[in-house]
Formats: sequence, C-alpha cells, structure tokens
Amino acid sequence: MHWITSLVKKMNNIARLSQKLTDDLHGALITSDVSRRYFCGFSSSAGVILVTKECSYLIIDSRYYDKACQRVTDCEVLLLEDMRKQLLDLMIKHNITKLSVESAYMTIGEFERYKSDLFYAELDASSWLSDRITAMRVIKSAEEIELIVKAQRIAENAFERLLERVRKGMTEKQVAALLNYFMMDCGADELSFETIAASGINSASPHAVPTDKPLQEGEFLTLDFGAVCDGYHSDMTRTLVIGEPTPEMEELYNAVLYANLDGLNAVRADIGGAVVDSVARSTLNGWGGYDKYFGHGLGHGVGLEIHEAPTLSQKSNSLLKAGMIVTVEPGAYISGKYGVRIEDMVLVTENGCQNLTTTTKNLLRI
Repeated sequence: MHWITSLVKKMNNIARLSQKLTDDLHGALITSDVSRRYFCGFSSSAGVILVTKECSYLIIDSRYYDKACQRVTDCEVLLLEDMRKQLLDLMIKHNITKLSVESAYMTIGEFERYKSDLFYAELDASSWLSDRITAMRVIKSAEEIELIVKAQRIAENAFERLLERVRKGMTEKQVAALLNYFMMDCGADELSFETIAASGINSASPHAVPTDKPLQEGEFLTLDFGAVCDGYHSDMTRTLVIGEPTPEMEELYNAVLYANLDGLNAVRADIGGAVVDSVARSTLNGWGGYDKYFGHGLGHGVGLEIHEAPTLSQKSNSLLKAGMIVTVEPGAYISGKYGVRIEDMVLVTENGCQNLTTTTKNLLRI
C-alpha cells in the first residue's frame, strides 16, 4: 500500500498536542476512553492523561498498569493510588495554573468534580482541547489507515462467505448472526456496530433492526456492517435481491448506484462535505426525483469511532483534506415498499479518493 505511506508522517500524538499548549494554557487533561486510546495506543475503560509542555503522564489503575507499561512509550505511566493527590502534585510540579479538559466528552457533573478536586488551577471548559483533538484525529496516519483497511478486508471476507450461505427463507436475525460470526471468525476484534439486515418492507427503514421476518422472493436485502481491528472501524453497505428484481427495483438500485459513483468522483481534498452531498443528491434527482427518498447525509468520517468528523451532508461545514477517511452512502427509501443503500469507505487524496472498499456493487441475486 505505497499510496498510504506518503500521506502522514508518523509523529508522537502526545508531543503534537503538547506543542499546542500556550503560555496561558499550561496543560491538558485527557479523560475519554477514545482519546486515551488515540494517545496511548491501547484500549482501557479508565485512566487519565495529563499533558504538559515538559512531559506527560498516564495515571491508570492496576487492571491496566502492566499492559500500559508494556505498550505506552510516549508518556510516563503511573499506578493510580489517589487520583486527586497525584494530579495536584503533577500540576504543582509543572506550574499548571490553567488546565483544559475534554468538554465534548465530559459531563457537567464530572467537570464540577474535577473543578473541586483540582482547585490549584483554573479549568478551561471551552472546546479548545476537544477541537484540537478532533483536528488531529481527522487526518489519519499511515498506521491508522492500515488498521482501517485491515478491518475492511475482514468485513469483505465475511460478506463473501455470507453470500455462499444466505438463502430465501432465512430470517433477518439469522442473516445478521451469520455475518457477525463470519466477521469474528475472519479476525475482527469486535463489531463496528449492530449489524443491519433488512429485507422487503423493512429495507425502507435506514436503521432497521433485524427481525424474525424471513427473506422472500422478489425482495431487497440491505446489509450494513463493519469490523473493528485494534480499535479502528470499517463500514460498508450492500443491497442484494432475493430472486429477480422488478424493473422498478432495478431502476431504484441503479439510481442509488450512480449517486454513489458520482459522489465518489466528487470526493477530493479542499471540497466541502455539503458539495459532495449535493452531487449525489442531484444524481438521485436526475433519476426521476429519487432524492426525495434520501433523508440522511451522504457520509461521515470513520476511525476510532464509527461516526466521527468530517461529515458529508446538506448542513455540513466540513472541508475535506487529504488523509481523511469518509463513507459515501447514498440511499433511497420508499416507505411501505423497499429501500436501497450502497456504501463505500474512501481515503481522501489531493486529486480524488482511494476507494478502500473492493466488494462489487453489481446487483447480486441470491
């Protein structure tokens, strides 16, 4: 994957954040699970990172301490004994009198507790820290891209195995369970989200939950699924047909397919997410007004979270940059009849995008 390595130069994420601290803002407190994973490189349900200009610290309890000592190289690992005292001691040591917190993830109650405990410093509850972390995470490093690609290949291999087994008469729940099993068997650490398997009238609901409804002749089957590899997610959607489609079904499928293709062609660095969305929406409109059945945004970022910045939608303020990974997932959902969605995941490049999804988009019949 030579096209990956030239995109983002590897750099210590904690050091990058430390460089953004100012004379007025002396430290940053990382408390969310996803940010701790981003900065430390492993998953845990507890712990905090204190970032200072001089050095940084991960304070973590005995459940994760040994693992952290083995894997964390970018900051000093401290065994949790008394969080309040340990943080205060470090803040005094580094003369931190103003500390920024993750406002996007911290509840009001949590903020008030930290404010009371860390009385030595003024706590900055603005979006400063969360905005900077988002700006860092939105451009993927070569290592992150490789993990997302690996997760995508796992999902695709599972889908290929499913195609050999799925049959008319199976229930949506059985299809979803089988696809979930194949993803785990192919090497997924976990699932990106609850798999969607929606057939017939249920496919008209974009976020349908699998039911006991059996697959029947002449119906669409929409599958939305993804795998997780070392914390990084994949996301894809394919719509199949059981038996033979009607001409109306084929037309709807082709409208969504061309909206997907035109959306992909519009993706490139320095284009707005709203513009890309409008391109795909215009294509659906050109196929007889199917845009009126497209009620959600065209796409979203993917990484440590299944939905993250940037966004591709009518209201998006995002400007795409090389190194971002986004989905392109137009759909059309006719209430009471059926729906179609086709979703690819792509890496934004200077002159276009690299499609990370290799599974065919031909209308597959089962």
